[in-house]
Amino acid sequence: MEKNKVMKRILFIFLLSVGFIVQMSAKPIIISSLKELASYAAQSNNTVKLTPGVYKLTDYLNNDSIVERIKRKEYQYLNFTGSHNSFDLKGVEIEIDTKLRELLKFPIHTSEVLITGKDNVLSGLKKTSVGNGLSPGGATFEVAGEYNTIKDFIIYVQGSFPYGYGDLFGKGGPDIIRHKKQSGFLITGSNTKVLGCKLYMRAFGHGFFIQKSAGNILFENCYVEGELRATDDILKETEGPAFDVKFRTWTPNREGKYIVTPGYMKSLCEEGFRTYNRDNKNITFINCTAKNTRGGFELRTNGGVRLEDCTTIGTERAYWVGNDAVIKNCKGDANYGPLLFLEGSNVTVDLQIVPRESDKLVHSLITIQGKNNKVTLRSYKGEKEKVDLPILIGYTHPEHGESMSPYSEAPCLDLQLINKTIIPIVLGQETENCVVETKGEIQEDKGRNNTIKYYRK
Repeated sequence: MEKNKVMKRILFIFLLSVGFIVQMSAKPIIISSLKELASYAAQSNNTVKLTPGVYKLTDYLNNDSIVERIKRKEYQYLNFTGSHNSFDLKGVEIEIDTKLRELLKFPIHTSEVLITGKDNVLSGLKKTSVGNGLSPGGATFEVAGEYNTIKDFIIYVQGSFPYGYGDLFGKGGPDIIRHKKQSGFLITGSNTKVLGCKLYMRAFGHGFFIQKSAGNILFENCYVEGELRATDDILKETEGPAFDVKFRTWTPNREGKYIVTPGYMKSLCEEGFRTYNRDNKNITFINCTAKNTRGGFELRTNGGVRLEDCTTIGTERAYWVGNDAVIKNCKGDANYGPLLFLEGSNVTVDLQIVPRESDKLVHSLITIQGKNNKVTLRSYKGEKEKVDLPILIGYTHPEHGESMSPYSEAPCLDLQLINKTIIPIVLGQETENCVVETKGEIQEDKGRNNTIKYYRK
């Protein structure tokens, strides 16, 4: 009797596995319209391929369907509520007319395309935007369900007000000019994988960002790009939103004045990669790049993040990390802002410094505060660094990270800094028990019990 039970169980497991293999190897269901895509998005356990081509959302959402959606409080363009699906969207472009945001009367923080189901794989989609329709703040794409994988997406984001000034006049309160932001790719569901995705920000908002308590998230081979504008160019305006508020900013400059200051470069979007909550845990970035964004990687979580082989180019601030972060074999420049703000403890950093090639105002290479951190700085490919930007130990980031604002001092204890470059170093009065090995000079040491070791030149 017992033997029969064992044999039945083995047979059941075998049949279950065969069924799974058959399902995974089944021919895909071929569809050719957004209406069909929306239908299968609400189902489960399917393999679906949308025929390559350009699909305009306005052909799917007409005036009648918009009225009905508003009645149902159904604001998303598409909502993938099903689970255990695979959607092959290679060669597919969905064109979004941004005026639909206004026709649908988006509530605040509405995501345009939403995945709420779990264990889905979506790959190959190109999502573009036209026009300058506005919403009261939302994301172009959101993964809210768990265990989903997004592969090889290309997303263009546009439509925000005001655009062209970055965060000079606020970023959601308090504001000098009230913003209507539009962000890119939001993750609120845990165990999400984002692989080979590219994001082009032409709106004021975040690129890739994580909210709520989402964790166990992997970004690999991802890219986000914004646009830049010099403050000198902004100050030339003779009409428009900035001119109307007399160029008054929401943060003070280094002279204590609330005014756009010449000499700086501003990104017109927000962060490339961003965590929002201190409890976002186990976030990993491998070979990801942020270009021309306000922050490259602003990851101020206490849950630990790990970056390997990542790159920043032309950011206002490149890397900004909190407790237990690991930055390994990453690189970046300080053309328009600092390379690193380290504000946590138990952080390990290994950064290569790409030579600075800019005449824009930047006031430090790095600021470090916190306890028990280890930071290693190396030259990029052995190239000689310019030495006009100091490493500031025992200093905070400027207010709100704004490059025009002043720095303050803060405790930095038990730091190990290995500076294999000739960049100079300043140790503030709240540093203690720090060990510094350096090729660069110590411009000032106002701390206590710090140990300085010079490399032979």
